[in-house]
Amino acid sequence: MKGIATALAKAQANMTKALKQADNPHFRSKYADLGNVMDACMPALNESGIAVIQPTGEDELGLFVETILIHGESGESLSCRVPLLIGKRDMQGYGSAVSYARRYGLLSMAGVAAASDDDDGNGAARNPPKPEAPKSISADQFREIQTLIETTNTDEAKFCQFLNVNELHGMNVKQAADAIAMLKKKQAKIESEHDAAVKEE
Repeated sequence: MKGIATALAKAQANMTKALKQADNPHFRSKYADLGNVMDACMPALNESGIAVIQPTGEDELGLFVETILIHGESGESLSCRVPLLIGKRDMQGYGSAVSYARRYGLLSMAGVAAASDDDDGNGAARNPPKPEAPKSISADQFREIQTLIETTNTDEAKFCQFLNVNELHGMNVKQAADAIAMLKKKQAKIESEHDAAVKEE
């Protein structure tokens, strides 16, 4: 991986911070959208011979967006997957989830940080209140996840790795809820395939 590592290090030295220029009306704040993130890192990546592709896919854990950095000269690549958590079951919800996953996948792979569009220290001086720590997984959620893992024959270690946690107990309430939703979807797919197989017999 020496080729792509060297090229990525060179690219990162020339990247800028992703400016928060998009408006979030719900929180009355600004954020760095996908375009801002691409502006911050793509020129430097391309100049160093690194191409970026972000296809969608599906595996046993559900839908995902995979961010892949490809080094043209060496043919080496690096990749990461971000799960697609779709709120609304329509094209608008799907498109929003894809953009969100692409944005965070590219931020993560490029090593880019988001910054305010007037990054002069004023933001830090305001001392915003500390956010509350997310609540840990509940006992009921833990038992449900364990049961679903067993019934769907899911590899627990790979599942935790997919969710970026070391173990099931390390999840917070939101992560646990997302995990349950993914496992239930997998369970429904297994049951559907089983019913179809029975009908064919």
